[in-house]
Amino acid sequence: MNELHRWLSERHITIHHPALIERAFFHSSYVNEHPQLNAESNQRLEYMGDAVLQLWTAHYLYGLTPPLSEGQMTKMRATLVCEASLAAMGKALGLHRFLKLGAGEIRENGYEKPSIVADMVESFIGALYLDGGMEPVDRTLQEAFASLDVLNQAQPDDYKTRLQEFVQADDKRAISYVLVSETGPSNGKRFEMAVFIDEIMYGKGYGSSKKRAEQAAAKEALEKLVR
Repeated sequence: MNELHRWLSERHITIHHPALIERAFFHSSYVNEHPQLNAESNQRLEYMGDAVLQLWTAHYLYGLTPPLSEGQMTKMRATLVCEASLAAMGKALGLHRFLKLGAGEIRENGYEKPSIVADMVESFIGALYLDGGMEPVDRTLQEAFASLDVLNQAQPDDYKTRLQEFVQADDKRAISYVLVSETGPSNGKRFEMAVFIDEIMYGKGYGSSKKRAEQAAAKEALEKLVR
């Protein structure tokens, strides 16, 4: 597990109980095939990690600006902690390299299985929390979110919704999107959209569809409004 400890050291994460952290990578197939180790699999840590992830993502989403509604936070949290997202995070961070698998899972390339990698990520988060509290958890998840831009992937329509709620929080100003230009061949269009708030332009955006261009325009408008 020298590579794992090097990974932790590079991120300035101090570990107090190395065996606990290593256990996060012990898949049940590995433990079953090595009874002489008298080791525990990562399943109990997975249970702990699931609870920590729920709390961390709730806190993360609650602090976003402009604020999200309860419904938006609930939907986004479910997307961020789903199997596909967790597996993508594990691979982006390179954590799947440290998995300990049984021979059968190795033959079936278990290092790439989303279910195994996602469970390992939850176990690792649980182990980090038990070993050092929320600080190493926060450091790890912040890196994971940044590496995948998971916030935007989880809610591709979020900018328009958030702009609508931000603008209408205090009054009833009108938001409108206007097509500025449309260029390119029929099979490769490029659209430019502008967003207006009470006839004042706040942002422009480009995209391969009007919808994507509107999202880009809304993002630019939000960035100006929340400065």
